[in-house]
Amino acid sequence: MSKALANRRLLTRLSVFAVAMFGFGFALVPFYEKICEVAGINNLIKPAAAVENTQIDRSRTITLEFDANAHGLEWEFKPVQTSVRVHPGEMIQVEYDVRNKGAKPVVGQAIPSYGPKHAAPFVKKLECFCFKQQPLLAGEGKRMPVQFVIDSTLPADVNTITLSYTFFEVKGAALPKGGDQG
Repeated sequence: MSKALANRRLLTRLSVFAVAMFGFGFALVPFYEKICEVAGINNLIKPAAAVENTQIDRSRTITLEFDANAHGLEWEFKPVQTSVRVHPGEMIQVEYDVRNKGAKPVVGQAIPSYGPKHAAPFVKKLECFCFKQQPLLAGEGKRMPVQFVIDSTLPADVNTITLSYTFFEVKGAALPKGGDQG
């Protein structure tokens, strides 16, 4: 047998093998999807069938009241909503509006407080403007989110929680660009 014929046969065998491997890999996709569907994992086939959060206590509803204060600042600070009703374990986002009504830029820091006080450990904040100092130029305003969950282990006697923020000036903090102390 000539070397050219042997090379041609080898090329043919390798080509058939490559096509067979491609076909095998292509056939695995529906097989994999079926296994995932049966096992209930990686459900990419039916994204509308979202998994429900079983940590939400739908048998209880808590009223959350929001309060806002600016201590010693010429800031207008208020919640967008004064209250919401939520189920423990449900994630919620509320927003606060703040505006520097003063003639100079100021950096503030919000400090939270809770009523009743023993409810504080059950308010789990995921995102909060109180985590960082908030610089505002003169006349500048912004909307600031707070995202949190009320822990489902909240004592049964607590039906209302008041979340109050008080902004204080942070002396000596870096002012926004273009701002001065004068």
